[in-house]
Amino acid sequence: MEIDQGLIYCDNRLVNFVSYSGEFDLSQAVLYIIATPIGNLQDITLRALSTLKEVDFVAAEDTRHSRKLLQHFGIDKPMLSLHEHNESQRAVDIIAKLMAGMSVALISDAGTPLISDPGYTLVKEVLAAGYRVIPVPGACAVIAALSASGLATDRFQFEGFLPASASSRKQRLEHLSRQTGTLVFYEAPHRILALCQALINSFGEERRAVFARELTKNYETIHGGALKEQWQWLNADTDQQRGEFVVMVEGFNEKQTSPSLALESMRLMDLLLLELPPNRAAQLAAKYFDVPKKVFYDYALSKKT
Repeated sequence: MEIDQGLIYCDNRLVNFVSYSGEFDLSQAVLYIIATPIGNLQDITLRALSTLKEVDFVAAEDTRHSRKLLQHFGIDKPMLSLHEHNESQRAVDIIAKLMAGMSVALISDAGTPLISDPGYTLVKEVLAAGYRVIPVPGACAVIAALSASGLATDRFQFEGFLPASASSRKQRLEHLSRQTGTLVFYEAPHRILALCQALINSFGEERRAVFARELTKNYETIHGGALKEQWQWLNADTDQQRGEFVVMVEGFNEKQTSPSLALESMRLMDLLLLELPPNRAAQLAAKYFDVPKKVFYDYALSKKT
């Protein structure tokens, strides 16, 4: 076998690569995108297991975590770490292996790779280099949660994790407040209360939502109700604030009334309307309560009818 070094473009950068010449079966040079369990290990598919046993390398977000998974199923393969900080370089390494006729599997810590996990850059570069990318489907928290939510699934919008900053999160939610499809978010336990409050502020406390936590695990919980009820549920039992969440919110319905206001909000609006026109009163109340202005303006108009 002869090995040559050269240069290729990857992610708009000129980088080193290693090329191989020899008798290789390039039909085996495949990147497999393999879904792994999100909790219950029995959810791995037979095809995923057979593919992991056949590939030459496994790329994983956290090799320590994924090695335990592979060992559980009696699989021993060389592993590469691939995460958000090294993905561009790993794409070069993996393309080099594909050039040598090897096959590589990409897995994430749980669920389907690329869904709020690294892998986009890798897949893009592997396809650009002319190699096949084959999905091996399986567990995905988004789909699992939606299937049991009781919310509409004919149209949904997956948002992943919202911005961490309160102002950016508020801006994004206000943009989504009139989307008619079911909205789906991921959230970490330490931010679930903040997310619930932000949803109430932007969508109103009566908008229906379903919170799914610890899917497929021992303490799996799927809880539905109006956002105000979800807030009460979370605060009534701190154990319900634990674990990873999939939060699903009913889409906006034109036939529904505007989001309801809390009693304190209505009282302030009633006082402001005694002295100010509806537009100005709504503007001040929205700023005070951090709620979309339209909610207060609609309330003011309803007082006149």
